[in-house]
Amino acid sequence: MSDLVKVRKYVATVEETLHDFGPVLARPVTKAVVGGVIANPYAGRHVADIQPMMKALEPLAVDLTERVMKMLGAKGSELEAYGKGAIVGLNGELEHAALWHQPSGFGIRHAMGGAKSIVPSTVKVATAGARIDIPLHHVTAAYVRSHFDAIEFCVPDGPRPDEIVFIVAAAIGGRPHARVGGLTPAEIKLGDGQR
Repeated sequence: MSDLVKVRKYVATVEETLHDFGPVLARPVTKAVVGGVIANPYAGRHVADIQPMMKALEPLAVDLTERVMKMLGAKGSELEAYGKGAIVGLNGELEHAALWHQPSGFGIRHAMGGAKSIVPSTVKVATAGARIDIPLHHVTAAYVRSHFDAIEFCVPDGPRPDEIVFIVAAAIGGRPHARVGGLTPAEIKLGDGQR
């Protein structure tokens, strides 16, 4: 990794849902999320040109995605939903979280071997221990209603004021008993995720 990206720790969670009050699923829905806690090189001061960090974050995005796939025991082609997020410590600014948008999209798709849908995202500036819901939706078409979901994430001791937590999440399966209609994965016709 670059000198701009100094990882202190990784934090990860896996959920395996067997049912949600309905019948036991033939295949459990599994979701995983992992965050990398890094030093914020721009903390405590205004820096006009922060764009060099975007390229430096690409290897972290690949790394976090590979960790998610390993936690799910899946290849990239087996992932059905994904999402991303960031929590900036209090000595940073919201624009530091925005650094994650381009490199995470690149890194996630690269590690997966390609995907078409936009990667949903959420970001915030917060104290250590803040919880964040990482949105999930289908990797091929954003409007597959059965895969609108989220996974909650937290780093108990981060981000510290001079840190940022960058986050990647993915799932195999949609909501456990999805039954509110809409576009299904079998009906996807366009590969751009904007149907």
